Order: sequence, then C-alpha cells, then structure tokens
Amino acid sequence: MGLIFSTSGMAQTQIEEDRARLGNSTPLIQQIDPANVRDSERAQADVEEKAAGDGDKLDTSGNLLGNMWGARPWLYKHGITFDIQEVDEVWGNGTGGSASGNDGAGGSGTGPAYDGVTMPTLTIDTEKLFGLKGGLFNVSALQTRGRSISQDHLANFNPVSGFEADRSTRLFELWYQQSFLKGTLDVKIGQQDLDTEFLISDYASLYLNANFGWPMAPSVNLYGGGPSWPLASPAIRIRYRPSEKFTFMFAAADDNPPGNRYNSTPIQQATGSVSGYNSDPTSQTYDGANGTNFNMGTGALLITELQYALNPQPADMSNVTKNPGLPGVYKLGGYYDTAKFADYRYNRNGGSLGAASVNPDSTESDLTPRWDRGNWMVYGIIDQMIWRPSIRSARSVGIFARATGNSGDRNMISFAVDAGINLKAPFRGRDNDTLGLGWGIGRASSGQRQFDRDSGSYVQGNENHLELTYQAQVTPWMVMQPDFQYIWHPSGGVADWTGLRRVGNEAVFGLHSSITF
Repeated sequence: MGLIFSTSGMAQTQIEEDRARLGNSTPLIQQIDPANVRDSERAQADVEEKAAGDGDKLDTSGNLLGNMWGARPWLYKHGITFDIQEVDEVWGNGTGGSASGNDGAGGSGTGPAYDGVTMPTLTIDTEKLFGLKGGLFNVSALQTRGRSISQDHLANFNPVSGFEADRSTRLFELWYQQSFLKGTLDVKIGQQDLDTEFLISDYASLYLNANFGWPMAPSVNLYGGGPSWPLASPAIRIRYRPSEKFTFMFAAADDNPPGNRYNSTPIQQATGSVSGYNSDPTSQTYDGANGTNFNMGTGALLITELQYALNPQPADMSNVTKNPGLPGVYKLGGYYDTAKFADYRYNRNGGSLGAASVNPDSTESDLTPRWDRGNWMVYGIIDQMIWRPSIRSARSVGIFARATGNSGDRNMISFAVDAGINLKAPFRGRDNDTLGLGWGIGRASSGQRQFDRDSGSYVQGNENHLELTYQAQVTPWMVMQPDFQYIWHPSGGVADWTGLRRVGNEAVFGLHSSITF
C-alpha cells in the first residue's frame, strides 16, 4: 500500500490526505471555514468519482448550477476549476447572555441573529493548462454579512459559530503550490489561511463552535486571531511526507493580518478606552478590510506540526480483503510568534496594570502595558476511529481530543481542551450524515486573573461549552446542520454590561446550511 496522491501528481490537500487516512469516516463537510468546506466537498467528489470509475470525468452532480451549460467541463479539461461556496446561519440565544452594546445596551441578551458567507474560488492545475507538472494556483474572495450573535449578546471566549465575521468584501487567499519528488514534498507560497492545514482535528471539524476549528487560545491570544479565517497572511508552507504514516509541516507567516498593533489583543481592549488605542478589538476590518494590507511589520508566526497515521486506510476500500485495522491520526505541534505582546499584569513602569485601570488619573498610574517579546503555544491532537461494523461499512464511531497550552503573562487563554465523539452514517441510507457530541473548556490565564483581582473585577476562570449537532446531506449540493450549544460561565464568568453581575449561562440554538453552486 503506497502513498496516496492525486492522479495529476500533485500532493493532496491536508483535508484529502486525512480523509483518506481515516477511511472516509470524517464529516462530509469540515466546518472550520469556507475554504475547508470547499476542500472537503472536493475530497468527497473525488472519492465518488473514483468509486464510479470516472476519475478523469468531472462530476457536477454536487453543484447546484450543474455543469453551467458546459462551461465547467470545458474549464476542467484545461485545468481550471471554479467553485462558489455559500454558508448561511440563523442563531438564537434562549437564556443568559448580555444585552448588546451596539444598541446602547438595550435588550435582554437573547434573540435571533443571522450571518452569511459567500466564497468564490478559482483553482488552476498548471499541468493541464500548460504542462507544468505539480503546480497549483489558487485565488479566493469572501463576502461576509449579518451580525455576530457572540459579539452582540454572548460575551464568550470563542464565537458559537466559526463563520461569524465582521461585514466586508475582501480577498481571502492568493497562493501557488508546487510539488516535488513525486508529490512527497510540496511548497506553498502566497497569501494563506493556516487553519486549513495546521491545528486541525478532522473529527472536531464537524462542529460549528469556533473552538473546534482554529482553537480558542490562538484565536484570542494572537494579533487579530492570527492568519486564520476570515484573515489570511503572506506565508510560505513546506510539507514533507516520506511515507504513508508520517507527515511534517512547517510554515512562516505574517502574524498580524490586519496590521493593527494596538487594541488587537484583549488586554489592550481592556485599557484602550483610556489610553487612546483604536476602538475595534476584532480588527478584522481595520486597515485591511479588503484583504490586501499584506502587513509585514509586527512579527513572524513560525508554526510546525508532526503527524503520525495509525493503520492508514487504502485508497480503494472496495477491493480490500484484509482488515487494515481501525485508523487514527496523531499530531504534535507548536508555534512561536516573534512579535511583542502586551503584558496582562504589569504596565511599562513595572506597576500593576489592573490597579492603574481603577485610578487612571493617579500620577503613579500608567495604562500602557509592558511589552513582552515573543509568544508560544504547544498542542496535541488525537483523531481515532474506535468502531465500525465491517471494513466496507460507511458507519463508524470516531473520537477526538485536542489540548493547547502556553504562557500566562501575555495571553488571555493559557490552557484549553476539546473532545468529542462522532457517529458517521447513523441511519440506514444516510451514509454521508454525521451525529456528534462535543465538549470544550478554556482557562483564563494567570495574567488575566491577576488583572481582574487588581482592578476589582470579577475574576475570570473556566468557560465550558457543550455542543450537540447533526450534519445532514439534504441534496448532493446542500448540507443542513441543526445545532444546540450550552455555555457555562461565558468568558470564565465575565461581568455583563452593567458590571454588577456575571453573564448568565447560555442555551443557543442554530441552523446552518452549506450550498455548493
């Protein structure tokens, strides 16, 4: 059983590789971001085409617009693929939460919200187009709309949906990838979204809570959340796969996609109203609203990951006679950011930053944080199938776990864990559906807790969230996903808009749809 590469000689996407190694037991659509939705849809289409023996023929049954009056097959013949992914969601919070600061803190903290994303993508296979083997060019854009229920009403560490984003129309990714050594080595350079390849748990990608995609710690600790949806950064990524069991990846990227140094981390937000920093803590549309800022002035994010595949599955399961065993993928990795980060405990004079926030007019107070050089995080991920009735069965049970850890003086989150269990093909005739139950916890850092104590605020602790979800393929081109989440102690017990009580526990209901045009 050899390495699994595409028939064109190009290395597979990370999602395609993991899906093959896990015996196609992963969710039909990976809900980390629209790029993962696109790649997982393509991976499923490739599996179905190979099973039908039409690997060189474009199957457009999974597209709402079909072959677009013959345009899609003609473009595909010349190495050009054009996709449009559409994601729409409605959410409602039934209890807890906080009133919205966007309408003068009116309302109760409950009520409905809508968010949506449209992502067109153009991909070019250079071998088919002009004979350069192993080359792949990709460009995509985003149009995001609606409002974030998490930002308006929930006050939690991570949004209940990974698709919530500031409203904008922007360039997303723009990169070129070249493979070498028969596909065992490939290099990607250009504007990239790292959460399509790094820090991914394939089973966790079923869930809609943002923590199950790009984890809680980098989302709130890095500048603007780092080079992850809906932001991308100039980067170079190297991937080497010497065998079917081992994969090594490394990337060096701009660490600050929007280019906003001030008030782009939570501690700067906490002191920014007095010290004059920019008022937008999300930073997604500041300076880089159209996605072409290409900031290179803050620092570099260096990230690496080592993967080991246990019992990797054959590419074609239909002819397997010997059981290859239950598959699993194990990952270890970490990152280092060379930039300076605001300290949560000390100001630039060595005094207490929290105490200074209580009495900013004092001559001894200074609300400018001390700047600490460098930031790091380590992580481990497990995706393991634990049961299937037979080697050719679509039904299976898989479990996942992921843990992250980092320093506590310059970060809001110091420790986070998420885990869960998935049942693929839960009902007869529903081979592409998945039912899942996931849980996660995030711990406020020691620096954040000390800032709370010194400022006389509620001391933040752990936030827990539980998610029950069902991903159903309604048609070949549409997936619907009803979802329920419960959040205990949002942001570890942060105060609501009144400052007099903590934000209440939240019961959130959602309906998510993904359409491929």
